[in-house]
Amino acid sequence: MEIVFGLIAVFVSAAIGYWVYKADKKRGVPYPLLTSFLRSLVVFLTLLLLVTPLFHTEETLEQQPTIVFLQDNSQSIASALSGDSTTYKNNTQALFQQLSPKYRVVKWGFGSEVQKDTLFRYQQPATNISHALSEAIDYYGEQNLGAVILATDGRFNEGASPLFQDLSFDGSIYTVAIGDTSIQKDIKIGKVYANKTAVLNNQFEIKVDILAMECEGYQQAVHLKTGSGNLLQSIPLSIASSQFDKGISFTVTASQPGLQHYIIEVPAATGEKNTGNNRKDVFVEVVNEKKNVLLIAAAPHPDIHAIQAAMKGQLQFILTVRDATNIPTDLGSYQAIILHSLPKPTLPIPAAAWQKPVWLIIGQGTQLETLKALSIAALNVNTMNLQNHTAQWNESFNSFTMPANTAAAMDKMPPLACPAGTIKAGVNSISLFTSKQNGQPLWLLQASEKPTALLAGEGLWRWRMYEYRYFNSHQVTDEVIRQTLSFLTANTSEKPFRLQLSKYIWNDREPIAFDAFLLNAGNEQVNTAAAQLTLTDSNGKKETFTFNKQGNAYQLNIGTRTSGNYQATATVNYNGKTYTDNARFVVQNLPIESLETGADFSLLYNLSHQHSGSVVMAASVESLYDSIRQNTRIAPILKQTEKTIPLIDWKWYFAIVLLIATVEWLLRKYWMAQ
Repeated sequence: MEIVFGLIAVFVSAAIGYWVYKADKKRGVPYPLLTSFLRSLVVFLTLLLLVTPLFHTEETLEQQPTIVFLQDNSQSIASALSGDSTTYKNNTQALFQQLSPKYRVVKWGFGSEVQKDTLFRYQQPATNISHALSEAIDYYGEQNLGAVILATDGRFNEGASPLFQDLSFDGSIYTVAIGDTSIQKDIKIGKVYANKTAVLNNQFEIKVDILAMECEGYQQAVHLKTGSGNLLQSIPLSIASSQFDKGISFTVTASQPGLQHYIIEVPAATGEKNTGNNRKDVFVEVVNEKKNVLLIAAAPHPDIHAIQAAMKGQLQFILTVRDATNIPTDLGSYQAIILHSLPKPTLPIPAAAWQKPVWLIIGQGTQLETLKALSIAALNVNTMNLQNHTAQWNESFNSFTMPANTAAAMDKMPPLACPAGTIKAGVNSISLFTSKQNGQPLWLLQASEKPTALLAGEGLWRWRMYEYRYFNSHQVTDEVIRQTLSFLTANTSEKPFRLQLSKYIWNDREPIAFDAFLLNAGNEQVNTAAAQLTLTDSNGKKETFTFNKQGNAYQLNIGTRTSGNYQATATVNYNGKTYTDNARFVVQNLPIESLETGADFSLLYNLSHQHSGSVVMAASVESLYDSIRQNTRIAPILKQTEKTIPLIDWKWYFAIVLLIATVEWLLRKYWMAQ
């Protein structure tokens, strides 16, 4: 099309030039060919602007390699560098000066978050190495990123391990090792195991792992205290080796109802510098009510007797067993429902049962259509074809505490009879047991407003028999049954108004969120009334907040809080009545940077090895220049860019047209004046 318009422009300009030539010849212009040519040229150039042709140019640019320097700015680096921080800073800046002429150097600090162009401050309260690497590669990965220099002690306490990151990066990672790998004297409290709920006047256990390094000769006691600091129990602790790991168990009587706060402390060892990990807080809800559980069975089965035997003597539960042809018409008094080999086409389950926490035990002939509405698992199985699957315990499971010999007991357990097919855990579902044959979940738990449990098979009665045969007890089988029911009924209080926290121990960097639920006379959740929360801190200072309405519930985020003990009281006025509920929680100034001591240089070595780099000590940081300079993978790249420029953007073009028109006019004025 541009060619056609160009030909038209040539024809028009030639025609106008011919007309001017004829006219100038009549007027007696000395050189009519010159004036007609100038006029044709002006017309042609002007018409050419209407076509606006595009001109293409190519430009070759050299792009320098980018090197991102990531400096760990967490609090542990300050102590790791100690008096060498100024020397390290000067050496690092000297490295930057060496690199700058040939490389584009980007300097970032990081801790729990990335700080661009902020180095050598060492104030961040946590370390997230994987996040810093991801940010750097995402931001500069398309800008000839040749290398990342990671300066850290190798300790991280947030995010995933950088060794298992999937980094889309073809460059090299160099690491600067900061700190000391020598083992320091340290005694600490590891994991604490305690059930979330206990029954009034019953006993329960709080188990704790004690770990120690280089503390030979330590003779002290581990203390269990109330939240107010009153001593409840002390258990002697003697350490005779440089590496120590021992579990300690406290037996506590639930003497008062409500949320109970306990503190576990271990005295510091002589010369121990890191004491931030010598204390742990635990909260246990002591309930003064019995939970009614209804077990509905498709037919008599030995598993039913196994569940009854496990719940015998459990004062907090009342277990009622009914067959599917004799289901109570009113299920309102039950806090949880167990469905054994149900539902079936001829044995439907009332809709009211699905409004309760449910434990599904799949057996032969269980109908799956109804279960598809549940989100605990995606089931694609044939319940008429049962296969043997041996269960293995998921040791990372932490929703409740299992006996110490669970793994040993499960090695002796016979297989469960499970339906053939595939089972996939749903969102927020946690596997307690999985199949040794194919890894599929066999026993699932899902925490929600109405918790759900799923046992994908029959055979609990065999577990009790084999456990007694090999261990002379039913402890593991009975405990997993009891704890599953405790999990389902943990939040089934019939109070019309309930305040809920996801946990009771927070650190001072976490925003604290509350949920609240109001039930009407029909036991349905509503939030038509406004709800308030009053927060009281350790000094008695009070703050009042208004809940946000979310769906048919209430939600409130009060942000972060300073360390201390807090009391929260939620209030709502509904149908002329005022309802309240309380919660207590602790905010800790948790020095997570000091929970682990020493450096982890093996992580730095492996990370550099994975990405074709090398490790240098902090004192030799300048030597990285030679390593980078000799790395042929870190090189400039030539980029060709094609530019498309329209004629109308050339300003000088207009000047040429104006100049030609002016010359023609001046010539005419001159010749006409002769």
